[in-house]
Amino acid sequence: MTKGPLRKQIIVLISIENRNKFIESSNLHITNLNRILKSIKSEVIADFVYSDYTEIMIVTNKVATSLNLQTIEKYIKETYQINLEKVKIPKLPQFKLYLKIISILYLLKNTNTPISADVVKTIIKNNHIFNNIIIASRPRIIKVFPKLNMAIIWLDI
Repeated sequence: MTKGPLRKQIIVLISIENRNKFIESSNLHITNLNRILKSIKSEVIADFVYSDYTEIMIVTNKVATSLNLQTIEKYIKETYQINLEKVKIPKLPQFKLYLKIISILYLLKNTNTPISADVVKTIIKNNHIFNNIIIASRPRIIKVFPKLNMAIIWLDI
């Protein structure tokens, strides 16, 4: 299984000018954010801030809730140095997970019918291992070799 960026990052799209102003006094902002988060009885603590070309990333100890995101957005927009029109709503990173299942029979048992995406979905829905997992797209089924009854199944979750 592979994964993308950590969900403990809060991404704030911001102009370059505002980003530079925010990063210049990032230690002050981290202190203020932690004070505000503590005042709303949040368990989230902002660890540090770093920047990319058009965004700042606030790394936290836990995954932020929507209340935490609203609080951070309010703080950034109320900061005296920041141009309000050029700040977008903070968000958690989006990422994809891939699951590769190998050594699955390509033909259904006692038939000459190849396994289909619908069969794979039904099996996954009925298996407790996949509770609370959402399949992002149709499963891809790949036959390993023409003369071998084995398949690989790729799932985007």
